[in-house]
Amino acid sequence: MTATMTDWQSEVKELARHRDALVLAHNYMRPEIQDVADVVGDSLALARHAATTDASTIVLCGVYFMAETAKLLSPDKTVLIPTDQAGCSLADTVTAADVRRWREENPGAVVVAYVNTSAEVKAEADICCTSSNAVEVVDSVPEDVPVLFLPDQFLGAHVRRVTGRRNLQVWLGECHVHAGISPDDVRRQVAAYPDAELLVHPECGCATSALWLAEEGVLPKERTHVLSTGGMVEAARAATASTVLVATEIGMLHQLRKAKPGTEFLAMNEKASCRYMKMTTPDLLVRCLREGRDEVSVPPAVAERARHSVEAMIRLGEPGGGE
Repeated sequence: MTATMTDWQSEVKELARHRDALVLAHNYMRPEIQDVADVVGDSLALARHAATTDASTIVLCGVYFMAETAKLLSPDKTVLIPTDQAGCSLADTVTAADVRRWREENPGAVVVAYVNTSAEVKAEADICCTSSNAVEVVDSVPEDVPVLFLPDQFLGAHVRRVTGRRNLQVWLGECHVHAGISPDDVRRQVAAYPDAELLVHPECGCATSALWLAEEGVLPKERTHVLSTGGMVEAARAATASTVLVATEIGMLHQLRKAKPGTEFLAMNEKASCRYMKMTTPDLLVRCLREGRDEVSVPPAVAERARHSVEAMIRLGEPGGGE
């Protein structure tokens, strides 16, 4: 675009006002998208704002499952996403048919679906969760009832470790970006910054090993935290170290740096960038607001069942941040 950022931001605000739109942006969006949004947050925070806004239109700057979730919670509102090509490698690891087969193999089990799933998959689940409330959701299921947790294997392993539940089966899915942040990345960065605090997302391939290394004394236990992105923002504000190493998608660094200016926030792996999250550009956001595209819809039969699992999650209460 030829306009300056100030002009572009003004154009977005004016178009949003004209369309009566609330612009929501996930923490992994490009910095310029985060800076122009009305609300920036994790999956749960965005879902809550989508459910309670008075605006007639919701523009979800994120990936497609997030826009679907907004539509589930506000079925009477228009929900737009700057590009409907913004998918999710984690959501693609499980289908509704997979869930039906898994449930048939485990009669009586409760299906807990991470919000990083399609509406069709949510429709087959009993309750959804985010990375911040996954433990709370699983703990809400009676201990003698088996749990089928999907689709992220690393988050599932984290929940099993924290809850101690032996009757929790985990689907072997993963986010390609988080899975690519390895224990070697952690060792390398900690060696370079031995006094740093560590913020690790539970979807990361390094999460389990980071906690194990902390228990063994290889990593600083008191400075190693496994957190959702919402939890990372809170931890950033409370950070006492001059350097904080962050293991999640690199878009998160923008919010952390705004939360605690003067502290150095560094990526555990600088290549941890999600191409789907980065598909939303200033041009596409302007097009979205100007032309009313791309509109998101969910088939009514699917929406009714999927809404039940999302609302069941929200009814558990207000956790300290989401995915």
